[in-house]
Amino acid sequence: MAPQGRSDARGASRVKLLLALHALLGLYSLSDVSSKLAAGQSFLSWGFIVCYGVIIAILGTYAIAWQQIIKRMPLSSAYANRAITVVWGIFWGRVIFGEAITPGKVVGAAMVIAGVVLFARLDARDEEADGATATGDGAGGRGDAA
Repeated sequence: MAPQGRSDARGASRVKLLLALHALLGLYSLSDVSSKLAAGQSFLSWGFIVCYGVIIAILGTYAIAWQQIIKRMPLSSAYANRAITVVWGIFWGRVIFGEAITPGKVVGAAMVIAGVVLFARLDARDEEADGATATGDGAGGRGDAA
């Protein structure tokens, strides 16, 4: 079994990585906000060009940061967490555009969050099992010859 300090450090590192991922996904969702703002501008006006410049900057930043995230966490976990952009969309819609938050949106967002949480728990459990197997701490005993 891994020493408690190493396990705590690994857990703290995972939490920091997930927080960074969710901050990145919040930033990514702002590209949709900028797109909606651009839709309200005249084609090729300065407002339209600025909005699309913001989209390009956000997506460029996202692409670079996404590569760093998936280098440090399982791809399946990272993609499962991308679903949280639905929640960000509801948030930005309310805060920036004054859109109503309907019961249907709340139920949908809750289902997305529940799915992300379930997947994260299963993924964490699988990582722990893989770590125990790799160190010889699995169900096979103490790891030494009897």
